[in-house]
Amino acid sequence: MKVPILLPNIFNYPFTYESNLNLKVGDYVVVPFGKSKITGVVWDEFEKQKKNFKIKKVLHKLDVPALKKNTIKFLNWFSMYNMIPKGMALKLLLLSGNAIEKLSDNNYEKFGEKLKNSKIELSEEQKASLIKMNKLNKKFRVHVLQGTTGSGKTIVYFEALKTLIRKDFQCLILLPEIGLTSQFEKKFIEFFGFKPAIWHSAITKKNKNIIWSGVANGKIKAVIGARSSLFLPFKKLGLIIVDEEHDQSYKQDEGVIYNARDMAISRGFFENIPINLITAVPSVETFDNIKKGKYTFSKLNQRYLNASLPNFEIINLNKTKLGTQSWLSNEVIDKVNSHLEKKDQVLFFLNRRGFSPYVLCKKCLKNYSCPNCSINLVYHKFKQNLLCHYCGYKTHLNRNCLKKGVCDFIFTGPGVERISEEVQKKFPSKKTIIFSSDTMNKKNSSEILEKIIRNEVQILIGTQLISKGFHFPNLNCIVVVDIDLSSSGYDLRGAEKNLQLYHQLSGRAGRAGKPATVYFQTYNLNTNMILDITNKSPDIFLDKELESRKAHNLPPFQRFIALIITGTDEKTLEKISYEFKNFIEKSLEDKVLGPVNAPIFRLKKKFRFRLLIRGRKSTKVQSSLAKIISKFKFPNGIKLTVDVDPINFN
Repeated sequence: MKVPILLPNIFNYPFTYESNLNLKVGDYVVVPFGKSKITGVVWDEFEKQKKNFKIKKVLHKLDVPALKKNTIKFLNWFSMYNMIPKGMALKLLLLSGNAIEKLSDNNYEKFGEKLKNSKIELSEEQKASLIKMNKLNKKFRVHVLQGTTGSGKTIVYFEALKTLIRKDFQCLILLPEIGLTSQFEKKFIEFFGFKPAIWHSAITKKNKNIIWSGVANGKIKAVIGARSSLFLPFKKLGLIIVDEEHDQSYKQDEGVIYNARDMAISRGFFENIPINLITAVPSVETFDNIKKGKYTFSKLNQRYLNASLPNFEIINLNKTKLGTQSWLSNEVIDKVNSHLEKKDQVLFFLNRRGFSPYVLCKKCLKNYSCPNCSINLVYHKFKQNLLCHYCGYKTHLNRNCLKKGVCDFIFTGPGVERISEEVQKKFPSKKTIIFSSDTMNKKNSSEILEKIIRNEVQILIGTQLISKGFHFPNLNCIVVVDIDLSSSGYDLRGAEKNLQLYHQLSGRAGRAGKPATVYFQTYNLNTNMILDITNKSPDIFLDKELESRKAHNLPPFQRFIALIITGTDEKTLEKISYEFKNFIEKSLEDKVLGPVNAPIFRLKKKFRFRLLIRGRKSTKVQSSLAKIISKFKFPNGIKLTVDVDPINFN
């Protein structure tokens, strides 16, 4: 009997094998491929092959429950939508190219679910949201739960989850950041009384094997994970929750490029299960789908314990003179001192890692830039090195000057380390900590979180990581060191990102009921921008943003597909980019813009040109473009990367 076997590699079709085994679609098998043995899955269609070729035999079937046909349909669709080979979609589901055979039951015991009865009483508003959320739980639908930060959204969807777990369904909760999982896991255990499986890139291989197998065999009921958990082979998936659905971190922008939120919705469609999107401020795409009636919707306006949202104060830096190498005004220092006297925790917010983003010699005027990328190196004082935040290149500060002796450096602009130094000088008796991806993705990060919660740390200096769902009950003062840094420059989604960032950020304050204030330091006299992003009703801003996008034919009203062409020879790359544009323009109905130098023109030693397809809101754009691209032969050393629905344009 001939069987089609899809293999986890760059091919867009299954290979034909022979087998005397009783195989069905979805079975995991081991087959010979070249000189090696490889794991594959019996697929739902044969390769289209006209030539005669020798057919090899399937070696054996693995003891793994068959991959569901609905999941196979999802992977086929995922491949088409994101314009990647089907084999690469399968690779996302397998573990390093392998399927894990059933393990002994004692491996899954720590995830055994014994639901406890939670004693949390929902408010009337929360009950109403839960009823609406549970209405259509037996089939595919998307429900958006929008709630002010600190309004108890998590408890509402935990109640919705409980109903399905009792019916023996599995559930998946997607989180945008690894750093959120430890605090979230604790909250989950307190509510449900059992341990969920945690899935992200830092989990050990042994634990990944156990979780993958436990999910495939239906032994694990709850998974909390980052993007990649979406591709686990669930046996009986009943619900997917996308927490912080607006978060840009759901976009995977290396390797196989996809948006995990959008793909979660698509997996829900193919599995015919409900999807819950959770947010304080919806993405523009989600807001548009609510307005069109595609998604159902409920809202929580009241914070826990009826806590008020923070007040906002603008500190005009034009009216105060900052000291030399100082970034904090005397007015801000006075405000912070008054909060510290009341035992309030304080956060200084600046969305820049490191000490200084720009290092220049004042004698030879030469700056430090990355030899691999067309960007400046960031000075990290604590690690005593200069670092490229894109390729990871590191170097030391010492350098011989082009004029004479060694360079005499000027550090331009602040990062969180620089603000931390100033804070320690201004408040020497207070315990401070930097809260960024450099400090909070370490093994001791859960201990640091506990210290912050217990108010053993009085002052935090943080990047945007701190805005993502953490609960700090004593935080009642936030100082935005320089809002002008995040509002400058053009970015299609810049206004939307700022709205979400500062709503989330302000939501960290005043969560336990005490009065709280967010202070914005700015040189910008146009305060409308700050008023827009701090408005208690973000829907007003989102309505305006939708109107603007519609008027200019921007997403979500048109489909954008970015084509990034990379290579080591700039002139050859430019020539090929123009040839490629002319080639696709002849056959594609949609508009092709570019090629232009990418904003980061050189990245990881390779030059980058960008083309942008602006097309209809239909997958026909992808299918047409994929056929055209397959006919163009790129020279060796030149690579094409496709980004459907791009979020960043670097």
